[in-house]
Amino acid sequence: MPLVVQKFGGTSVANIERISRVAQRVAKTYDQGNDVIVILSAMSGVTDGLIELAHKAAEEPDKRELDALLATGEQTTAALLAIMLKSMGYQAQSLLGHQAEVVTDSDYGNARILEIGAKRLKHLIDRKNIVVVAGFQGYDIKGNITTLGRGGSDTSAVAIAAAVNADVCEIFTDVDGVYTADPNVCPKARKLKTITYDEMLNMASLGAKVLQIRSVGFAKKYNIPVHVRSSFNEEEGTMVVNEDSGMEQLLVSGVTHDKKQARVTLIKVPDQPGIAANIFSPISEAGILVDMIIQNTRKGGKTDMTFTVPKGDFKRTMEITKKVALQIGAEEVLGDTDIAMVSVVGVGMKNHSGVASVMFNTLARENINILMIGTSEIRISCVIEEKYTELAVRVLHTAFGLDAEE
Repeated sequence: MPLVVQKFGGTSVANIERISRVAQRVAKTYDQGNDVIVILSAMSGVTDGLIELAHKAAEEPDKRELDALLATGEQTTAALLAIMLKSMGYQAQSLLGHQAEVVTDSDYGNARILEIGAKRLKHLIDRKNIVVVAGFQGYDIKGNITTLGRGGSDTSAVAIAAAVNADVCEIFTDVDGVYTADPNVCPKARKLKTITYDEMLNMASLGAKVLQIRSVGFAKKYNIPVHVRSSFNEEEGTMVVNEDSGMEQLLVSGVTHDKKQARVTLIKVPDQPGIAANIFSPISEAGILVDMIIQNTRKGGKTDMTFTVPKGDFKRTMEITKKVALQIGAEEVLGDTDIAMVSVVGVGMKNHSGVASVMFNTLARENINILMIGTSEIRISCVIEEKYTELAVRVLHTAFGLDAEE
């Protein structure tokens, strides 16, 4: 029998009525002759509420205890769904992360999955149970409860799908697939039937919020087809598959934007070996992710170093960078939070030239200045002033022929 893993997000299980609809959908999948494992998030808003409670208990809650608290959100929805399925006459059993043998490291709040011992999952499936697993959580080698960070239930679902060799992993959410751009920004955006793992990885890292980036990495590593679809209708969504699946390869598959970026510039940095390491090592040690880096050489053995970081880390980054600037003899540190990153993504770019030219000319025609440029094999990103973000997305979407037909 086909084995289907289904994941439902927080909006899909936001209340008893929606959990009931999920139960009916799961039962329908089972009745169609499939074995089913269900991964659930906490009810929408519950995790934030638990975090707020923890901060009322202590200004800086202990991370281990915070994870133990947050895991109760998914425990609640998993148990409720299993109760409903049993009341409908189905064999069902809920499992917490440690019961599903989701083994992680000990990085509380952002743990990474090390392995999944699927023995119990397979045992229950063999006995025709619908297995309901609390997403977002696991346990470390010492037996402590851990959580996987925001969007972690997506990662739970794809990792479990890989562990049990599922035929497909269906991610049910409040959108009905992956679009060529954010429909709220670009009304002409259209839903993609298929997208490659690499395209989805890039889109997720560049601002698209449909799938958590680590879940896409798992799917690519283990070649698990992922079906992104809506929990509120029966329509087909978007399949995330490998590049060799025979899918049509568009030159550009999507335009993404990210307003949660900030820019830091060190002025007149000594241009000598080891300086870059001196700048970025303390930032890395603070757990801050640096994305785009540009170096501009000046006369007189000096250079300017500009890089981007998440806006939430801007204040800490500025503090660290100012200390480093004093140590290395840089003249000044400048910062800017009124920026955004706009990107075009597509595997078809591998075999075509001229994408950068179209992008730059399109932005120029709208008098949008490019502050920074970053590229990879299948994407081009431009940092621009934040106020031009929506305009940039729309004109690029049109320029690359992505607009939906009227």
